[in-house]
Amino acid sequence: MKYKYMLQKQHILIAILLFVPFLGGSFGVSATTLDTFLANLEQQTLQSDFTITVSEEVAQPMNYPGTITMRGNRFLLSMFDTEAAYDGNTLYIYSATTDELTLSNPTEAELLEANPFLYAKALVKVCTVGERPAKDPTQTIITLTPNGQSVGIQRFTLRVKRIEEGVYIPLSVEIKEGKQLTTLTLKQPQYITTTPSFRLDYPNAYRNDLR
Repeated sequence: MKYKYMLQKQHILIAILLFVPFLGGSFGVSATTLDTFLANLEQQTLQSDFTITVSEEVAQPMNYPGTITMRGNRFLLSMFDTEAAYDGNTLYIYSATTDELTLSNPTEAELLEANPFLYAKALVKVCTVGERPAKDPTQTIITLTPNGQSVGIQRFTLRVKRIEEGVYIPLSVEIKEGKQLTTLTLKQPQYITTTPSFRLDYPNAYRNDLR
């Protein structure tokens, strides 16, 4: 039962981890804000509190607060009683409620599902990519709109802020899928000078090694 419970927790966590960057080069759109922003995330360590809001037409919005530290495709995440980390190879998920630590090697498909920036990289081949300034002149709104119906979403929107020349920081992500709108709002995001190991170590916890 513990094993099954941790797999369920892992699936839920991956499903709501909507913003961890899995960067592998240019999107193929030359000299855009999007390219520059993704290069920033590859080269610097981002830290932020956040709230994920899931809204549907006939239901009350659901909010999921947490904190994140990330660089490139690596991250440290804390939400409720759960911590997660990915060091580029191994995904660590720790539940304080059950004192369990699960280790796994996520597939490319799981990372794609979990990651809107990697998702955007795939979408760019079948979407129209647009950039427009927000009311705040330091902010840019980037929108990916599918050219056909096979993609499964109606719209992917990323808002970034220029904090200095050639440096952008994310403010929000929105994914519109059917009647559901999922919004990630980052609170006081900043680039920090220290980089953690992006691993979790709980030597006394019950250990599920799925690698």
